[in-house]
Amino acid sequence: MALVLCSVVLTSYAQLIVKWRVRGAGPLPLDFTKKVLFLVGMLFDPWVMTGLLGALLAGLAWMAAMTKLELSFAYPFVSLSFVLVFVFSAFLFHETITTPKILGMVLIIAGIIVIGRG
Repeated sequence: MALVLCSVVLTSYAQLIVKWRVRGAGPLPLDFTKKVLFLVGMLFDPWVMTGLLGALLAGLAWMAAMTKLELSFAYPFVSLSFVLVFVFSAFLFHETITTPKILGMVLIIAGIIVIGRG
């Protein structure tokens, strides 16, 4: 189970880092060549590289977890990344918290609890 949670945390880290760095880089250019240069430049951003490394390590942790757990049990826990990203994006990026989003997070957590017990 620790490997699943490690995968969730690393996946969430990757998403938050990419959002942080892309947000600081500005909008995606309209011109195709400039878009490509923008995205390639983002790939070489040291922080984005840590996010990509986090995503790779998350995948490795997931593969290791799959050697021990049933997919039907483990996979629903991946949705915890939605909860983590929601909470941290509100805190770090001041993204809007709405009642429907909170309700959705509560439903995700409830679903994980139900599946975890089953």
